Order: sequence, then structure tokens, then C-alpha cells
Amino acid sequence: MSIPSFAIGIAGGTGAGKTTVARTVAETVGEAVTRIPLDNYYEDLSHLAFEEREEINYDHPDAFEWELLREQLDALLTGRSIEMPQYDFELHNRTDERVTVEPSDIIVLEGILSLHDEEIREMLDLRVYVMTDADVRILRRIERDVIERGRDLEGVIDQYLETVKPMHERFVAPTKKQADVIIPEGANRMALDLLIEKVQAELPDDSGRSDGPERELSLDGQAIN
Repeated sequence: MSIPSFAIGIAGGTGAGKTTVARTVAETVGEAVTRIPLDNYYEDLSHLAFEEREEINYDHPDAFEWELLREQLDALLTGRSIEMPQYDFELHNRTDERVTVEPSDIIVLEGILSLHDEEIREMLDLRVYVMTDADVRILRRIERDVIERGRDLEGVIDQYLETVKPMHERFVAPTKKQADVIIPEGANRMALDLLIEKVQAELPDDSGRSDGPERELSLDGQAIN
């Protein structure tokens, strides 16, 4: 296994389509891609009762264990495996399970605040921000939390108004200026194809990388060199 040569951070608001972008890249490129969901790095809150965990602001940067993420991302980027924590959204807490993640040629970090931490940003070779209209994002958030995560509709709406929206405006949206590339709408097929082509161009020769000169690609008016 070669030491990964390319790390991508994919940020954006809740429901913007970050996970869709990350999954599409991983599924298209294949085993050369390792996905790291930022959500797995929420702080361990086992010391709190469930009712107390329900009151935590999970959209604030303080909700994440940044030091662990830095350590594990650095390990992957230097060719070492990690034991990645897992998170249960219904319990608002980490599970006891850890998943062994092996290093690969491409590392993709995906989450609302993937571009927030300065040390994390410095580890990334490409910074991507997925920008989607707020009304689309809230509808996706409601559908995901109610159907996939078993939460009640009223609670999801309250959380959006009390923490998700203000934290997006305060912490998430400003990271757009840290992005090398802005993808309009998470399901933008042309933008996804260009991003995938860029990722494939970064693979080492024995993984299918082209020997020809790399051409400049552009997403939403921003070049990928």
C-alpha cells in the first residue's frame, strides 16, 4: 500500500449533498478511496444522560474531538491504519465499535465543518465546498432525520431553528472562502464528473493514473490545478 498522496475535504451545510459527492467519488474511483465521515468524531458523551445529550449543540465546532481527527488523519496520510470511532445518531453518542481503516491513495474527509480547523485544512490537498439553497437543505435534513434517524418532526424543526441555522451562518458558511472548489448543488453531475476526473488523475501510475499531462479543470469558475 502506497502512502496516500492526495487528501480531499468536502464541506457544506446540512443537506447540501456532501455525502452524495463523497460516496459518488468513492464508488466511481473504487478501493483507492478511503472515506472519513466527520460525524464519527463527535465527542464521546458517555458520561452524560440521554436527556443531557439531546441538549448538546452538535453543529458547533466544540462538539467534535478535533485532536483525535488530526491524529488519525495524519496516520492515514503517513501510511498507517487507524481504529475509527463510530457514531449512533439516535443515541447521540459514540458506540463501543471501532472500525479498522487502512490507508489508501485518496483520503476523503466529509462533514459540515471539514474546512473549519486550520490544522486539518493544512493536511488537505483539495478543499471542496458544496453549496445548495437553504430551502433544499432543510427539506433534505427533515427527510434524513425523520426517516433514517428515527427523530420526530417537531424536534428536527426546533433543532434546525435553534442551532443548525445559526451555526451554519456563524461557522459553516464562512468556510466557503477556504475552498479551492465550490460545487453548486450536491447532485451537479458535471461538477461531480470533473471532480472524479481530478481524483483519478492523482492516482499513482499503478492504480490507473494517466501518464499524459494533467489538464486544468474548472468547477463553478474555479480552477483545479
